[in-house]
Amino acid sequence: MKKRSHSENENKDRLSNLPDSVILHILSFLNTKHVVQSCVLSTRWKHLWKCIPTLILHSSRFTTVKKFASFVSNILTLRDTSSSLHALDLYLHGDIEPQLLTNYACSHNIPRILSCVSSCKALTSLKLSLGIGHFTTTLFPDSLNLPLLTNLDLTNFAFSAEPFSTFTKLNSLALHSCKIRNAKLLKISSEMLVNLTMHNSFDCVKIELSTPILCTFSFIGNLIQEISGSGLSSVKKVNINTNDDPASLGDVSSPLNWLMLLSNVESLTVTSPILQILSLDPDLLVVKLFSLCKLKSLEVELIPLRDGLLQLVKEAMLKKADAKLRRAFKARLKSHPIPDEIVDFLRQNLPSTEVKITTDFSTYFNLKQVVI
Repeated sequence: MKKRSHSENENKDRLSNLPDSVILHILSFLNTKHVVQSCVLSTRWKHLWKCIPTLILHSSRFTTVKKFASFVSNILTLRDTSSSLHALDLYLHGDIEPQLLTNYACSHNIPRILSCVSSCKALTSLKLSLGIGHFTTTLFPDSLNLPLLTNLDLTNFAFSAEPFSTFTKLNSLALHSCKIRNAKLLKISSEMLVNLTMHNSFDCVKIELSTPILCTFSFIGNLIQEISGSGLSSVKKVNINTNDDPASLGDVSSPLNWLMLLSNVESLTVTSPILQILSLDPDLLVVKLFSLCKLKSLEVELIPLRDGLLQLVKEAMLKKADAKLRRAFKARLKSHPIPDEIVDFLRQNLPSTEVKITTDFSTYFNLKQVVI
């Protein structure tokens, strides 16, 4: 057989010889703007982009919102509707022009993209992020019909009291900087929800979780809400992060009330300010925990205290000091990042629980000097 020359091997288009399914999988990792540009490669690639199962639409790739809106409209119009859309990642940055909006029966303006998304019945993953400031006017619709949706990630949206009940297959939910409108109670109901993330979201009075198989729960923000329902009884892994002044909590017992609901948690991550807030309760160490009975791993993330909380901690330490030593003590007062006996309090039901101390503030904390 005649051997092919080195130049022939170099010029061979190996990528185009791959099956369509493999090429489409590769293209799914690219921004949709770049995917569309692949149509100039050859005749075979001319219409291949229309079958892409993942759309990544970020306005940062365009010089104006108007150009972005035109691109999105063309993509949704020209796309092969017989091909299932598995994932949509949409990020709008900057002001949303009126041409992008439509008026729903709820009389709130929402991006027109949502009406297009609602027609994608096979959609399984949806990520939507609006520019900062739009959550006051942009309401996520209760009537969005996506029967196969399993993953939902939303940023800067407003919601009604029970926004996710129609997503019967929802497995993972992430909410970032979201708000609830005209209600004091937020209900999250989902028979299939396994992972829940809430970051700096909601200023309601109460959160009610009806999520019987929830396994992982991550919360970053103010612990001002009362939390209830069956949602936390099945959770195995929890991450609670707050760095706010306890005055915003309303009651220093709020973190303890949350922890009391974690009956089956095996892995718990908390930030050091939470432990400081717990230590402000003078009767804490006599409380019998009826939760955390299965705790195997406890991780404490060290974070510098804000001025308001630092002052309260110092005042609490002074009250515990002997009167004769207060003056000298006050002059050299320094708060320990992990209050005495708090870690033992958390693992009182299982003393063998592994404890790990971490920090992203290595210039502020010396982990070798942190003793528990």
